[in-house]
Amino acid sequence: MASVVKSKKACTVNPLKMSQPVGGALAFMGVRGSMPLLHGSQGCTSFGLVLFVRHFRESIPLQTTAMSEVATVLGGYENVEQAVLNIAQRTQPSLIGICSTGVTETKGDDVEGFITLIRERHPELAHIGLVYASTPDFKGAFQDGWAAAVTRMVETLVEVPTGPPRRGQVNLLPGCHLTPGDIEELREIIEAFGLAPVILPDLSDSLDGHIPDDFTPTTLGGTTLADIAGMGRSELTLAVGEQMRPAAAALGAKTGVPYVLFERLTGLVANDAFLMRLSELSGRPVPAKYRRQRSQLEDAMLDGHFFFGGCKVALGAEPDLLYAVGSFLAEMGCQIAAAVTTTESPLLERLPCDEVLIGDLEDLEQRAGDCELLITHAHGRQLAERLQLPFFRLGLPMFDRLGAAHQLTVGYRGTRGLVFDIGNLLLAHGHEPGPDDWRLAHEPAAATLAAD
Repeated sequence: MASVVKSKKACTVNPLKMSQPVGGALAFMGVRGSMPLLHGSQGCTSFGLVLFVRHFRESIPLQTTAMSEVATVLGGYENVEQAVLNIAQRTQPSLIGICSTGVTETKGDDVEGFITLIRERHPELAHIGLVYASTPDFKGAFQDGWAAAVTRMVETLVEVPTGPPRRGQVNLLPGCHLTPGDIEELREIIEAFGLAPVILPDLSDSLDGHIPDDFTPTTLGGTTLADIAGMGRSELTLAVGEQMRPAAAALGAKTGVPYVLFERLTGLVANDAFLMRLSELSGRPVPAKYRRQRSQLEDAMLDGHFFFGGCKVALGAEPDLLYAVGSFLAEMGCQIAAAVTTTESPLLERLPCDEVLIGDLEDLEQRAGDCELLITHAHGRQLAERLQLPFFRLGLPMFDRLGAAHQLTVGYRGTRGLVFDIGNLLLAHGHEPGPDDWRLAHEPAAATLAAD
């Protein structure tokens, strides 16, 4: 059991976390024809836009209500109304996902009331979904905003079923710690059992880096509103990450669809449980393809344990990603010597380490002095350089490497790749044995003999 400690510093020096509105906006990008809208100042939106463009290297749909000081004091209804009307006219979205920011949360804008009034005054917007998620950036972190947005989409867009469940249809609720590549891998695994997944949000169809035939100002792909409305007719909901428990519970409470939560899908045992659940649901055996991938993962773990065993790791990430990767590294024989995260989660106490700190990258640097490997997002690069540690980039943002959206850490294949990537990094930075490494304590060094 790890003890969870909060940093008592007066300010954040080198941020690890990102804000709730950014997480909420990314969740809305997993819906087809969506336009995320941040209810706040232009600077809030500019920050998120730059971050996403640098990470995904794609055109990012993101708009703002452009609240000024006067509008903030007087109330933001006119700004929200004008933003919704402009977006509807210029981009013709299927969904406008509204995320609050710190300034409007502090003011106390009743955005749900704004939406009701907009619906009454503009019936021509009836075909456009309007979803509001409360995502104050003065508390919580990225995964909290993602979870809030997905929960609100479930509560607002999913319809109460009027017919029997659709045979073979399952819901997949992925956490924000999964990349588009991870979500694509999970889709392929589920479909291999003859099941039809409805994924919310589906970044694998909108931010996977494909080039569309025609330009669209909204998201390029993602789950359609019709598919989201029909999630209540699924046989089961598969939630990945503790952050998705509220959304899965909300879906179950509204439609009666049961859910199974998988705290992580990185590692051998975790994926065994996932595939066995799919086998039970579908009535089919695990395909030979995944049996072979499991065997390959076992072999990779055997090959790599020589280099992982006893390695001291410094790890900084959102709670669900921290738990998934940290637990697997511990299974490989690593020692989690320093663990820093962004927000509270019931998983933190179960991490295989002595202490988890809710803090920033400066805190991680102070604890990583005797570590042999650093794992965090791209903002840890200066920290790795100062401590001269091998650095494995994981999480969002990752702006100094290509292919961040396709990084794979789930399933047997993704876990195998993680073993090879980290193992090769440790090999490349390992100590090369020399003559002095084998001499006995009473023997002179080779350099002394050469001098004589």
